[in-house]
Amino acid sequence: MGFIELFLIAVGLSMDAFAVSVCKGLSVGKTKVKHYIITGLWFGGFQALMPTIGYFLGSAFEKYITAFDHWVVFVLLGFIGANMIRESLSNEEEETDSSFGFKNMLLLAVATSIDALAVGITFALLPDVNILWAALLIGITTFTLSAVGIKVGSVFGTKYKSKAEMAGGIILIAIGLKILLEHLGVISF
Repeated sequence: MGFIELFLIAVGLSMDAFAVSVCKGLSVGKTKVKHYIITGLWFGGFQALMPTIGYFLGSAFEKYITAFDHWVVFVLLGFIGANMIRESLSNEEEETDSSFGFKNMLLLAVATSIDALAVGITFALLPDVNILWAALLIGITTFTLSAVGIKVGSVFGTKYKSKAEMAGGIILIAIGLKILLEHLGVISF
């Protein structure tokens, strides 16, 4: 997996954290440097941890699913992407909480990184994925976009939240489709 694909996955995965960060920025009003750092560390840290856990889980079961691993990757990325698109089209308003406390941030970090666990499983099924590099890139990307999300939320409100989720979903579906088509020999990059 090349840098561009990995970076696009990192951006796609970070869109949930970005959307929640926008809401946090909206709820806190006047932001401080600590808001950016706390949010970035929580979301970036969990977005790096979860694919690592998923990778080792996927590696444990790899020998049982290698014959259809490309379909597993396609289905997992497609499901995650479709769910993000569905959420972007939802009219439900998310509650915003201005707390940056341990319990609140832990729950949000876990909730926004569950999809990264599934992506980590797909990494175990793909050739040439360096999980340490992948996790680091995902963590740094999420840290950065979460901090940007705080600022966007404090300035623009939730105007870009659904667009970010939509973009993230489309990116994940496109990468899953590309992997499937490459494995089936339909396309070659």
